[in-house]
Amino acid sequence: MSGARTKSPEEHDLPESLKDDLALCLDILRTVLGEYDETLLSTFDTVREYALKASAEHYAETMGKKKSKENNLEKAEKVIESLDVHQAQLLARALTTYFHLANLCEENYRVSVLHQREADVDETAATDPANELTGAYHQLINEMGPAKAKKLLDKLEFHPVFTAHPTEARRKAVEGKIRRIAMLLSAGKLLSGSDKKENNRRLYNEIDALFRTSPIGAKKPTPVEEADTIIDIFDNTLFDTIPQVYRRFDDWLLGDQAGVSEPQCPAFFHPGSWIGSDRDGNPNVTAKVSRTVARKFSDHAIEALEKATRQAGTNLTMEAVTTPPSTELVSLWSRQKEMSERLTDNAEIISAHEPHRAVMLVMADRLHHTVTRDADLMYRSCDDFITDLKIVQRSLAAAGARRAAYGPVQDVIWKAETFGFHLVEMEFRQHSLVHSRALEDIREHGLHGERGKLQPMTHEVLDTFRALGAIQKRNSEKAARRYIISFTKSAQNVRDVYELNRMAFSNPEDVPTIDVIPLFEQLEDLQNCVSVLDEMIKIPEVQARLKATGGKLEVMLGYSDSSKDAGPTTATLALHSAQGRIAEWAKEHDIDLTLFHGRGGAVGRGGGPANRAVLAQPKGSVNCRFKLTEQGESIFARYGNQVLAIRHVESVAAATLLQSAPSVEKTNTEMTEKYAPMTQKLDDSSHKRFLDLLNTPDFAPWFSTVTPLTEIGLLPIGSRPAKRGLGAKSLDDLRTIPWVFSWAQARINLAAWYGLGTACEEFGDLKTLQGAYKELPMFSTFIDNIEMSLAKTDERIAKMYLALGDRDDLRDKVLGEMELTRKWVLAIVGDDWPLQHRHVLGQAVRVRSPYVDILSVIQVLALRDQRALEKKREAEEAAKAKTANGAIAAKKSDNEELARDQQRGGFTYLILCTVSGVAAGLQNTG
Repeated sequence: MSGARTKSPEEHDLPESLKDDLALCLDILRTVLGEYDETLLSTFDTVREYALKASAEHYAETMGKKKSKENNLEKAEKVIESLDVHQAQLLARALTTYFHLANLCEENYRVSVLHQREADVDETAATDPANELTGAYHQLINEMGPAKAKKLLDKLEFHPVFTAHPTEARRKAVEGKIRRIAMLLSAGKLLSGSDKKENNRRLYNEIDALFRTSPIGAKKPTPVEEADTIIDIFDNTLFDTIPQVYRRFDDWLLGDQAGVSEPQCPAFFHPGSWIGSDRDGNPNVTAKVSRTVARKFSDHAIEALEKATRQAGTNLTMEAVTTPPSTELVSLWSRQKEMSERLTDNAEIISAHEPHRAVMLVMADRLHHTVTRDADLMYRSCDDFITDLKIVQRSLAAAGARRAAYGPVQDVIWKAETFGFHLVEMEFRQHSLVHSRALEDIREHGLHGERGKLQPMTHEVLDTFRALGAIQKRNSEKAARRYIISFTKSAQNVRDVYELNRMAFSNPEDVPTIDVIPLFEQLEDLQNCVSVLDEMIKIPEVQARLKATGGKLEVMLGYSDSSKDAGPTTATLALHSAQGRIAEWAKEHDIDLTLFHGRGGAVGRGGGPANRAVLAQPKGSVNCRFKLTEQGESIFARYGNQVLAIRHVESVAAATLLQSAPSVEKTNTEMTEKYAPMTQKLDDSSHKRFLDLLNTPDFAPWFSTVTPLTEIGLLPIGSRPAKRGLGAKSLDDLRTIPWVFSWAQARINLAAWYGLGTACEEFGDLKTLQGAYKELPMFSTFIDNIEMSLAKTDERIAKMYLALGDRDDLRDKVLGEMELTRKWVLAIVGDDWPLQHRHVLGQAVRVRSPYVDILSVIQVLALRDQRALEKKREAEEAAKAKTANGAIAAKKSDNEELARDQQRGGFTYLILCTVSGVAAGLQNTG
C-alpha cells in the first residue's frame, strides 16, 4: 500500500498554492524516510492511508451519514501495536516532522493571501482594508471627530508580556530548522532552472536534518537560556517589524506627506517579559538570574540600536553646503568633541563636511560604550539618546532634508521609543504567601538574623528587591518597576510587598520605585476584587504612585487558575463581571486603569483571537490599552513571521482603539444587561456541574492516569516545574498549563468546555441562547472558541484514553458532557458539525486530524504499556513488603532491572515524541 498519492477529501478542496506546498513537503519527507529506512516509509504510508480513510468515515458520520462497516482506525491501531518501541518512535518523529512542515505551508499561504490583499488595495480608498488599524481609526473619526480620535490614538498602548510558561513543546534546535525551511519554501516560488534545483537540494537537506533531530531536548532550559526566545523574536521580527507597523499607519493617514512630515503614529508597542523575573513556583529564578537576564536583554537592545544608528548615520552623506546643520546640531557636535576628541576625530575622518553623518556616528560609538559601561562616554539613559536623535532630525528637516529626517532617522527614533535600552520591561512576580512568610520570619528572627537564622527563601525575597533596584539603576526605571502578587487575597498582600521593598535597603534613597500589581485569579478573589482595591488605594505608597503617575493603576486578572478551579463558563463570566466592576470603580475614583489579562494560547486558559476578545470587553475596561501575556507556541505563531507579526499587532491595536468607539461601548453595555439573567443561570449550572466532576472521589489520580500529565512534566520545555510544590495526588496546586495541556493531548479538551452542555440543557431556551450569540460579543467569542476547541476533540480517541483509568463513572461523565456540549454549541451557532461555517479554519483542522489521530493512537498505546509496567512494579514491591519479615524475596538480577528501566525509558521518550507532535498538530495546546 503506497499511500503516496492518497489525499483526504479536505485536501482536494485546498487552495492550489497550499495544496502544492503540502504535496512538495510530503514528497520530500517520504523521500527522506525512504532513504532512512524503507520499512519506516512503508509503515508511514500504511498508517497514513488508514488514518485518512478513518477520518473521512468519522466526518461522514458527524454529518449524519451512514456509519461505515470498516474500522480503519482500528486497522491503524493494529499496525502500530505490531511495532517495537524504536519503530514507533521513528514513526512519531516522522509525523511530527510532517506537522512542522504543514504548519509552515499554512503560514506561507496566509502570508501570500495577505500580500495579495495588499496588492488589491485601492490607493484612493478612504481606508486600507489590508490594515485593520486604519479602518479602526477611520471609524473613530466618523463617530467622534478627528480631535477626539487623535486623543485616543495618542493614548494607544499594546503591551504583550512574553512569559516562559512551558507551552511551546518544540525545542530551539527544531525552531531554527523550521525557520530555514520557511525561507527556502518561500524563495522557491520565485526561482527557476538551476537556482530552483539548488533551492530544492537545500530543502531536502533541511527536512532530512529535521527528521533526524530529536524533537525532545536533552535538558530543560535555564531561565537565562529561556531569554533567547525573546531575543530570537526581537532579532528576526520585532526590531524591524514594529516600525513598519507605525510607518504603514502613517502612509495611510498622511498620504503623500508620509515620510516627509512629522509622524502621527505613536510608538504604542511596549513589550514586557516575565522570563528571568517570574519566580512564582520556580526556584530556578533567583535574584542573580534576574540581574543576568536583564543585562542580557539590555546589552542586546543597545547593540541593535548601535547597529541601526550606525547604518542610518552612514547614509546621511548630505554635505554642509546642501544641508547646513542647525545651531542645535553644531552645539551637539561641540558637546561630543568635549566628551571625546578621539570619537569625533574618527567621525570627521569618515565624514568630512558631512555634519549629520558625523554626529550620528559618534552617537553610535557612544552606544557601544554604553554596553561596555565606559562612564565617560556612555549614554545615561535612552531618553538622552532619543534627545540627540531628535536634534539630528530637526536639523535635517530645517535644512530641507525632510525625507532623511522623517524616514531613516524616524525609524531609529521609533525603535528607541519602543524598546529603549531594556528591550523588554521586566515584571517580577511572586506568590502572596511567600511574602507573608518572609515577613513572619523577619519579625521572629530579626532583619539581619539577630534572633536566629533567617530562612533561605527570606534572603531570596530580600535579594529580589535588591536585584530589581540594581536593574533600575543600570537600565532605567522603565526596565523593571512592576511587581505582581499571585493569589492576591487582600490589601495586606500589597502592604507586605512595599514593606519588604523598604526592608531590603539600609539607605532609603536606594529603595527602588515599584508599582505593585494585584493578581486576582481564583473565583473568590475575582468576586472580592473591588473591595480589595478600595483598601489598596488607601496604602500610602500606592497613593504616592497614583499622584506621581497621574492616577495610573494596573490590575491583573488570571484566566488560567479561575478556569481550572471554577470551570470555563463560570471563569469567563466571572472575569467579564470583574472587568466591568473594576472599570466602574476606576471611573468613580478617577483612576487611569490598565487591566492586564493573564491569558494562555488555549481556550481553557482564555485563549482565542485577541482582537475579538478586546472588542468584547466591558465599557471602560480597555481604555485604549491592552496588556496580555503571550507564551509558548503563541509567541512563535504570532511573532515568528514578519508579515504575520505586522498583521497581529495591527489587528490587536485596531481592536484596542475601536473598543472605545461609542457604538462598541453601547453594544457591550446594553447586551450585557439584556442577557444578564441568562448568563447567571448558565454560571450557576455549569459551576455546579464542573465541581461535581472535580469533587468525585479519586478524580486527581484518575486524571493523571488517563492523560500524559506525568510525562508532560518531564518535557524539557521550560525551567518552571509543573507543580508549585504539593503532592502529585492534589489538583489544588497543579499548574493550569499541564491541566489544559494534558486534556488537549487526550483529544478531550475538557478544560475548554466542561459544564456548558449541562448549563444549556437546564436553561433550555435555544432562542435566547442564539440571540445572545448574535448580540452579546462576549458570549459570541466564548461560544466560537468552544466550537473550535470541540473541533479538535475526537470521541473515538478520547474513549481510548479514558479506558486507561478503569472508572466507568468518570468516563461516562466526561463523554456525556462532551456530547451534550457539542449538541448545544452546534445548535447555538447553527452548524451541523463543528466549524461548518468557518470554512478556512474548519478545513485546516480537518486536514490535520488524520495525522494527529495516528500520533494520538501511538501515544495512548504507549501510555497503556507504561501504566501496565508501573502496576507490575507496584505489585512486585507490595509482594516484597509482605515477605520482608519472613521469607526471603527472590531478587531479580541486575540485568532484568536494567532491562525494565530501559523499557520504561523507551516508552517515556516515545510518549514525549508524540506530545511534541500532537502539540504541533493541534497548535494551541497551552
